[in-house]
Amino acid sequence: MPADPFAAAVRSGPDGVVRAVDLLLAEADRHGASDVHFQPTARDLTVRVRVDGVLRPLTALPREVAPNVVARLKVMAELLTYRTDIPQEGSTRPAGGGPDRRVSTFPTVHGECAVVRVFDPSAGLLDLDQLGLPADVRGGLDALLRTRSGAVFLTGPSGSGKTTTIYACLRKLIADGPGRHVVTIEDPVERALDGVTQSQARPGSEFDFARGLRSLLRQDPEVIMVGEVRDRETAAVAIEAALTGHLLFTTLHAGSACGVVGRLLEMGVEPYLLTAGVRGILNQRLLRRACGGCGGCGCGDCGGTGYRGRLLVAELLTPSPEFRQAVLRRADEDALEAVARGVGWRTIREAADAAVADGRTTAAEVERVLGLA
Repeated sequence: MPADPFAAAVRSGPDGVVRAVDLLLAEADRHGASDVHFQPTARDLTVRVRVDGVLRPLTALPREVAPNVVARLKVMAELLTYRTDIPQEGSTRPAGGGPDRRVSTFPTVHGECAVVRVFDPSAGLLDLDQLGLPADVRGGLDALLRTRSGAVFLTGPSGSGKTTTIYACLRKLIADGPGRHVVTIEDPVERALDGVTQSQARPGSEFDFARGLRSLLRQDPEVIMVGEVRDRETAAVAIEAALTGHLLFTTLHAGSACGVVGRLLEMGVEPYLLTAGVRGILNQRLLRRACGGCGGCGCGDCGGTGYRGRLLVAELLTPSPEFRQAVLRRADEDALEAVARGVGWRTIREAADAAVADGRTTAAEVERVLGLA
């Protein structure tokens, strides 16, 4: 086999770029990559894959083939190949089956870059028991699932497993109470869930999250999932749903559980509505798991990285009376955290430190994901 089969494929003939792209995507699948990055530079087209949350170099192709490689990805995703001056998004799935791929292109000073996000529908859905949640978090989440109304917010960066956790919650609700009307509005619908009515929002159209959720409330739902709260209108309708007899799950980007409160206040949610509607906030991260074969030194099993697989760490905030009073006073994030800790709340940092103490991960990995303490 050539030293670099991808570069060799590019040079193999008229269809070389097609073969090279197919090889690159297949190699990314073999590594279990969640994303594939095609980044043009002044020297080459750098291709990297994200595995266990970390970008790894895969190859570097000749600079002159960069436009053709990105054009091939755009053809696969049915994007406009002649428009290289605007961002575009599309998706593709191999005709013979395989993972769904979402293609995003973006113009740069060196030409278009592209990122391919991989969604594998053949991978098994995880149950709550399989997520590896800390016992205190799992117990609190079970209690939230027994409630009939209120909003449960999940936060964390992209790729931290928020959708996986929400799907596990919805499947638990379906298993425990068949007959409940469970409806989702997602972008995109990542996996099909038995017993759940799922819909695909189209931001920028007449069916965005806010309008879809407002219409959905007239469909007699009991449990609702909204893919993300991105704006003031969606936040308002989500809280309205939580206050009118619906159990609602959604995500919102914030740095911590207490940070979600600040984001909602910034979006115009009144403190008295927030304290009445929010039942719980789950903040989670995925850490690389220390390789059991080498103890973190690096071996063939872990590709020399010292890590193999990932583990979930989380903090679950269920607002206490003291916390609600602090929200009504519009206390800042630090003050909210102090109040929560005063009634026994365990932070995600403490959960991560516990994982280091029992050898499941390393202090360096915690610092990489959570930053310095």
